[in-house]
Amino acid sequence: MSNSTKKIVFLTGTRADFGKIKSLIQTLEKQSDFEVFIFVTGMHLQEIYGYTLIEIERCNFKNVSTFENHTHETTMDLTLAKTIEGLSGYCKMINPDMIIVHGDRVETLAGAIVGSLNNILVAHIEGGEISGTVDELIRHSVSKLSHVHFVSNKEAAKRLLQMGEVKESIFTIGSPDIDIMFSDNLPSLETAKKYYGIPFEKYAVVMFHPVTTEFTLMKKYASDFVDCLLKDDHNYIVIYPNNDLGSQYILDEFKRLENNERFRVFPSLRFEYFLTFLKNSQFIIGNSSAGIREAPYYGIPIINIGTRQQNRAVHADIVNVDYSQEHINKALSKIDSHKINISDNDFGAGNSNELFLESLQKNAIWKLNHQKQFRDI
Repeated sequence: MSNSTKKIVFLTGTRADFGKIKSLIQTLEKQSDFEVFIFVTGMHLQEIYGYTLIEIERCNFKNVSTFENHTHETTMDLTLAKTIEGLSGYCKMINPDMIIVHGDRVETLAGAIVGSLNNILVAHIEGGEISGTVDELIRHSVSKLSHVHFVSNKEAAKRLLQMGEVKESIFTIGSPDIDIMFSDNLPSLETAKKYYGIPFEKYAVVMFHPVTTEFTLMKKYASDFVDCLLKDDHNYIVIYPNNDLGSQYILDEFKRLENNERFRVFPSLRFEYFLTFLKNSQFIIGNSSAGIREAPYYGIPIINIGTRQQNRAVHADIVNVDYSQEHINKALSKIDSHKINISDNDFGAGNSNELFLESLQKNAIWKLNHQKQFRDI
């Protein structure tokens, strides 16, 4: 790589994407040839979702800037516009060589737009995956606006090639959160329970997000889901949804769980603590990607509800049900005897941060053409 220090901006808008990029930021911060900046926005700055900026501040990164982008939850387009405005000003100040975005959120799209329209290299983590719902539109749009792709597996790489992306721009590094899942830094279950005041010996995890394309039905889906949890006899650690359109319906329903001794409800959990809880849980229920991504690696049974994850790459024995109370109740009654095989290696070997660093240290990545190319198959 050339002698000059490369300035890299990471953009994070949710606790979930921060969990994915944390190990990458930590790795780059140790290198003298990179200067790392973190642009924090979205859910991180919202009290209702646990003000997870605290999580980022705990890491003691050198350059952290915050920007409030939330407008009313129903207007993703305005949130996009506001984020573009904030990030654009920030980039004019920093003058970065690369902007790194993750996944399929509105903030991700804002990062890709600001970079590509200002002639800054855009690197996208976990492109080429299929996620269903409006997220899918965003993820593929971001891929087309990005110059560099850090993907989780061969299938994702293949999809990007199918979308006309240049082979030299695709780097398969696995999924960065797998690094953290199997690191020695996870707290013990005892520590995690004490920290969050969890009295249960056995428990399951609930993560239920809104599906923006099903907004008109979300109120009923959330109500039926909570009815099922109240009828059931397991203990539950319940984590708030993300802030997409329809989240308020879910939050309203979760209020019904708050004074029930079988439930502990949290706006957010620290990522490492969440992994410890997941690893030791009886099962996870809802529609979070944690059920598709992380749970299979730990051999945890999954009840996946509805359409939100229906197209994700799944190599696990997942119990898929629709939103009906009948099917959710049935799945809950059988889950304790459900046997699951631990997932094979679909998302890397836990060394994403090393592969990521190696890619960035090669000159080739910095010489990629800012003028996007389309390769026909």
